Amino acid sequence: MLTLARDSRGWTQSELADEMTRLDGSRITQGYVSRAEAGRIPVKDGRVQLFADALRYTADTLCRATDTAGTGVGLVHHRKRASLGAPALRRIHATLALTRLQVDSLARAADVHRNDRFRRVEVNDFDTPADAAETMREAWNVPAGPIEDMVALLEDAGALVVVRDLCTTELDAVSQWPPGGYPLILLNSHAPGDRSRFSLAHELGHLVMHGEPGEGRVQEDQANRFAAEFLMPHDAVLPELKPGIDVSRLLDLKARWGVSMAALIRRAMDLGVISEWHYRTLMVELSALGYRTNEPTTIRRETPRHLAQAVTRLEQQLHLSPTETAHLAGLGREEFHEIYLCASSPSGHKDVPDSSAR
Repeated sequence: MLTLARDSRGWTQSELADEMTRLDGSRITQGYVSRAEAGRIPVKDGRVQLFADALRYTADTLCRATDTAGTGVGLVHHRKRASLGAPALRRIHATLALTRLQVDSLARAADVHRNDRFRRVEVNDFDTPADAAETMREAWNVPAGPIEDMVALLEDAGALVVVRDLCTTELDAVSQWPPGGYPLILLNSHAPGDRSRFSLAHELGHLVMHGEPGEGRVQEDQANRFAAEFLMPHDAVLPELKPGIDVSRLLDLKARWGVSMAALIRRAMDLGVISEWHYRTLMVELSALGYRTNEPTTIRRETPRHLAQAVTRLEQQLHLSPTETAHLAGLGREEFHEIYLCASSPSGHKDVPDSSAR
């Protein structure tokens, strides 16, 4: 668990040793950290607390068995760019594992009830990702047309969504659905609203179609096709694309469907509304206008609510102080507030006096 906690902070062993030295005043070496992480030396109570103080987790968290965090990388899906390096990806995987531990503790303490409407959908030579998307829309009784709130839809179906600063702009979301568990999705706080919605649909595609590790590029393409059909069903979007699309029309469609202009252009090509040449021409035009990096028409960022409601129950009905609630998740009060209340509530969370010393 020491390695997992360090990876989640994005630190090397030397950086952790330096922080422990700063806090303790006595020299802590990289070699000591390495041996402690490998279990080659015992870490006594005082040193456990020093690790905890340096890593900003509670000592109880660091004493948990690593396998309780569900760290199997083969179960983790993510929508990332090829330029994302291994250290950054390792940090994100560690963040996902620790977030699951935190969420488990909060949900158990608050006695949170979750629906169980997720299901696996097979994709093969006859059943395509688009078919899988149609199956899920039907199973969840999604009305025809644009989806109003992807986060609410996923939470109502039984997933937990957490908005986190993933410390990179190279990855928008990461997800995991372990056997016997529930789907958990981390959504990067840096991603704009339109990209977040597509990333959530992309992760949903992974979760329902890809129960086992597979060829990465194939699964990514399948998840993209699932997301396009889930957010822009062909029967509903085709009549709106057929009259022809230009930048002005794309802006109107973006506001209606809650997806990027680039996603709409790709959808038009995939549905045969425009040629590959027309697709490339429109993408060049977006680039010339600076829209590839900063599209006009802001799409509202959707916010998770289930965990914020659980925290409200813990503090208002079970009378836990903010510090006690944070410690349930193994975090300090300030970081807990930032992750589970500020980012997960559209109106924020009013701080209450801390009475943990009562």
